[in-house]
This record gives sequence, C-alpha cells and structure tokens, in this order.
Amino acid sequence: MKTLVFNCGSSSLKYKLIDMPAEKIIAAGEAQRVGPVTSQPSRIIHNKGSEEAVIQVEMKDHKTAFGEVMKLLMADKDLVPDIAGHRMVHGGQFFTDVTIVDDKTLDVLDSIMDLAPLHNPPATQLVKACRKMYPDLPQAVVFDTAYHSTIPDYAKTYCLPEDILKELGLRKYGFHGTSHWYVAQEAAKFLNIKLENLNAVSCHLGSGGASLCAISNGKSIDNTMGYSPLQGLVMSTRCGDLDPTVTLKLITESLGDTGYIEKLLNKKSGVLGLSGGMSADIRDIFAKTLPGDSSIDRLDLTVGLYLWRIRKYLGSYLACTGNVKTVIFTDTIGETVPAVRWAVCAGLDIFGIKIDQDKNFNVKSMPADISCADSYVRILVIQTNEELAIARRSYIKFNEAHSAVI
Repeated sequence: MKTLVFNCGSSSLKYKLIDMPAEKIIAAGEAQRVGPVTSQPSRIIHNKGSEEAVIQVEMKDHKTAFGEVMKLLMADKDLVPDIAGHRMVHGGQFFTDVTIVDDKTLDVLDSIMDLAPLHNPPATQLVKACRKMYPDLPQAVVFDTAYHSTIPDYAKTYCLPEDILKELGLRKYGFHGTSHWYVAQEAAKFLNIKLENLNAVSCHLGSGGASLCAISNGKSIDNTMGYSPLQGLVMSTRCGDLDPTVTLKLITESLGDTGYIEKLLNKKSGVLGLSGGMSADIRDIFAKTLPGDSSIDRLDLTVGLYLWRIRKYLGSYLACTGNVKTVIFTDTIGETVPAVRWAVCAGLDIFGIKIDQDKNFNVKSMPADISCADSYVRILVIQTNEELAIARRSYIKFNEAHSAVI
C-alpha cells in the first residue's frame, strides 16, 4: 500500500511516499519557502530513487504547495498514493489516537487550531485541500500529543481550581509523541522484547525543541513538555521550566503586554538568550566551551544549564518509571553530539547506567548500544523517523478500519 506522508512545517511541506508494510521509500521531497515572498524563490526538491529534481514554482500557502506536490506525483503512475497520513502537532483533548479524516474530524481540527498556532493551521489547511481535491484518497491524521494520552491524571493535572482546569482545558498534553513512540518501538526490536514490556526514558534532543518521555510498559507516563511545548528542558529559543512568578513579574514590567512576553519566552530565551544572542544552536556553544572531561561544573553557564536540566529530568524519570531497561537518545543533538550523551550519563552507575566512552564517541551506524557490557540499563542511540512512524500508524489504522468493515 503506497502511503503518502505529509509533515507540515510553518513554511515548508515535507513528503514521503512509502510502500507499506515493506517500509520502502518510493519518493520523497520538500516544498520550501511556502508563504510570504523571500529572498529566494519557493521551490520543490523532489527525489525518486537516485534522481533529484528542483522545481521552482510559486506557492503562496500550503494548499498551493500540496497541489504542486500532487501534480508531480500524479504525473507518474508509479507514484500515485493509496492513502495519505498527516502529522498534526496538537490534538487537544479530542484526539488520543490516529484518526481517519471525515467531516466531523475537520470541524474539530478547526476548533483547536489556536493550540499550536504555528503548526496546526497550515496542517489543517493541508488536510482540507487534500479532501477537496482528492475526495477518494483516504486520509489519516497522526497527532504528536496522542502518544501521551496515557499519562495518568496525577502526572498531567495542574494544581489549579478544578472549574478553571475544565473550562480552559488546561492540562499536560506532552509533545514529540510520534518520535518517542517510534524510537520506543525500535528500542524494543533492538532489545528483542515486546513493546508492552519496555520500560525506558526517551531523550528527544533536537536542535530546536527537546523533551524527555518516561515510558512504562511501552506507554508514555510523563513528558517534560506540558500544555504547550514551552515547559521542560532548555531549548534553542524556549526557556523551559520557569517559576510562574517570573512570568507574572515580566508581565508587570511590560505593562501587561502578553504578546511580548510570549515572544520572549518562546523565541528569545533558551540557548539563544543565555548565550547573549551568540547562537540558538547548542552545538555552536559546545564548540566554544566544552572541555575534554565534560564536567558540568566546569562548563559555560549555557551548556551547564542545558545539560543539568536533561540530567535532572532523566533522574526523576528513572525513579518514576522503575526497572528501566534502556535510555534512548534521538534527534539531531541526541544522535550526533556524543559529548551531550556522555555528560548526561557519566557517573550514573548507581542507577545501573554505565556509558562506554569509546562506543559513545565512535558511533558508526544506528541503532547503536553505547553502554558498557556490565551496564544494567542499555544506552541506545536511535535515529528517529517521524515520517515512517506516521506511515506505520496510518497503515495500521486503515487496516483496522477495513477489517472492521469486513
């Protein structure tokens, strides 16, 4: 079954056509510079096998980008999809699983666009365009928040009056769920156990966003992100955990300009803010400040705080999950910066975590086990693949629906 996966960014549209269940990529590409006019023209980079084509075409919005991508695919009989799967960042309290698109789905998606204002609106626009232009193409939506729907009430509830929580829908939703779910699956395969027997801590450390996930019996029981992706770890431009009183103080000092404060906490804080504007990418700060032994107390404040937050949450999630079989590192920083893995895991022998320095700094391919032979907890480096995760979940959902009809 040819499954077309869309991963919609604020100004881009990535796509992959994957043959399922063989999981073979047939074609892939990205529509870039979608939306406002930029210094360079908008274009589609399209790959089929070893062939790459660059098509310059005006794309004023994601609906237009979708139409141009579909023209490329439909012009080749080998690239006509059977089903489509979409990534949606936020499902709110309404979507706790992969969802097949119908009229009711679209109505609910319209009502929750403001929960992720940069990502949900263009993704919803894309789903609508697909349904209108190709009404016979079945679609599914995979939500980043869905994997975290199993977080228990005591872990997802904020300590506010009950009526306010219900009225405003305030609770921990958690994010990066598609990635956490995928690497948990891959870790279970690597360890040769069933997913439902996996206890793990997954560290999704991206160059932008980052989060840890506590996994018990294959299910998410906590995530460092909360009602929004702002909570938790230090990220490229997001502040992560913050005393609410600090926010109140900032609002007071800015004369109630909440728009300014939201921009400050989401866009100007984190690594970028701490480094004095030098860079939002922690790799740049590492290159200038990281000593050979990676001892946190000897590091630049930005690097030290970044690592301390990860290490602190790792410790708490090890305690909350219990009998952890593996710690997983994934995404850009987790996969490619061994100094981060070393600084986070070194000295955790008391938790059964022993990282092998040579293995860690010489990862040649993934998945890789970088733990010592006598480490009770395996430390794995696994390359995330959200598009494949979306294809898997969409394929499974459509097969379930088809079986139910039969």
